[in-house]
Amino acid sequence: MNSVKLNNITIGEGKLVLLGGPCMAETLETCLEIAKFLTALTKELDIQYIFKASYDKANRSAGNTRRGPGLVEGLKILSKVKETYNVPIVTDIHEAAEAAEAAKVADVLQIPAFLCRQTDLLLAAGETGKIVNIKKGQFMAPEDMKGAVEKVRMTGNNQVMLTERGSSFGYHNLVVDMRGLYTMRQMDVPVIFDATHSVQLPGGNGNSSGGAPQFIPTLARAAAAAGIDGIFAEIHPRPAEAWSDGANSLDFARAEKVLKEVKAIHELVRQS
Repeated sequence: MNSVKLNNITIGEGKLVLLGGPCMAETLETCLEIAKFLTALTKELDIQYIFKASYDKANRSAGNTRRGPGLVEGLKILSKVKETYNVPIVTDIHEAAEAAEAAKVADVLQIPAFLCRQTDLLLAAGETGKIVNIKKGQFMAPEDMKGAVEKVRMTGNNQVMLTERGSSFGYHNLVVDMRGLYTMRQMDVPVIFDATHSVQLPGGNGNSSGGAPQFIPTLARAAAAAGIDGIFAEIHPRPAEAWSDGANSLDFARAEKVLKEVKAIHELVRQS
C-alpha cells in the first residue's frame, strides 16, 4: 500500500495514527488544553498523533450558529498549538482559494465529506504537496471514492488518505458498512475511521446535528478489527460546552478508554 509520510510519522505501514481534537478551533486555551492531553496520551500509548481542529465549519445546520474563528485567526490558533506541542495539524478546507493559505500551517488538508467530489477543491489541495485526507461522502459508495483519489493524484501528489464517516441511512441517521474500509484500502491508500462523525445524527436536533456517542466504542473496535490505519475522533474536555458537534464528541476519560481498546485490537490484527 502507498503510505503517506509526514516528518517522523508514517501512515499506512502498521503503526496507528490518531487525528484528534475539537470539531472547531474554539479558543486557543481550549485547543492547547486538548493538545496537551492528547500529546501525552498518544505518547504513552505509542500512537502517532495529528492535532485536528477546523477554523471554519461552513456546513453547519443553521445559518445563525457559530462557524469558528475564520481562516486568519483560526490559523493563528493552529500555528500556536503546533509550535507549543510540536505536533502536526490537520484542518478542513472548503474552497480552493483556502488551500495554499491553510497549507502554510496545516500538514494535512482535509476535504469535508459533503465536498469530496469537488474537482477544483481536490486539485487545489493536491497542488500544495501536503497530505490530503478525503472524507467519504455520506452519499458515496466506497468504490466511487476512486475518482476523488485520482483527482488529487493528477497533480502529482500521491500523499492521499481516505476517511470513512458513515453513510446516509434514511433521514437523520448514518450507518457504517465495515466492508467499505476494505474496499477503500484496495485503492492503495491508507484508510482512517471517523469514530465520532459516524454516530452523528445529521440535523437530528432541528437546527443542529445530534449524536449517539454510546456507539462510538463499538464502531471503533469493529473498525480496528476490520483493518484501518488510523482513527479520527473529535475530543473535548467538556463536550456539553463544545461550540460544535458536542453531541458526538468524546471527553478525555472516554477517549483514553477507546484509544486503548483500538490500539490493542489494531496490534492483534497486525500480528495475524
